Amino acid sequence: MNKPADIASPAVERPNAAARIEEGAERVKQATSHAVASTKEAVDRAADRVEEGLHHATDKAAGAATHATEKAAEYGERGREAYDHARDRAEDWMEQARDYVREKPLQSMAIALGAGWLLGRLLRR
Repeated sequence: MNKPADIASPAVERPNAAARIEEGAERVKQATSHAVASTKEAVDRAADRVEEGLHHATDKAAGAATHATEKAAEYGERGREAYDHARDRAEDWMEQARDYVREKPLQSMAIALGAGWLLGRLLRR
């Protein structure tokens, strides 16, 4: 009679062991799924932060480039205005000099002669 009880005992334990293995496998499967999902979420968050950072950096660089372009255009315009103003003044002075020579030719010759003599003396030294 001992033998039939011994045989029945392992059979009863086998379904429990199989159930425990199945439960353990299910827990491992759930833990793995959870780990994969949380890793995916972490990677997605990190990617979003990197993307936001890149957008911010790109916007900042574009703003700086636009500002630099505007400043360069402004300084270019100022330079053209200064050049035009200086050219106009030089033309005015030349016109005044021509008028003075027409009005007072002898004095103009004397001034030119004196300036030439003075320049010659200065350059000789």
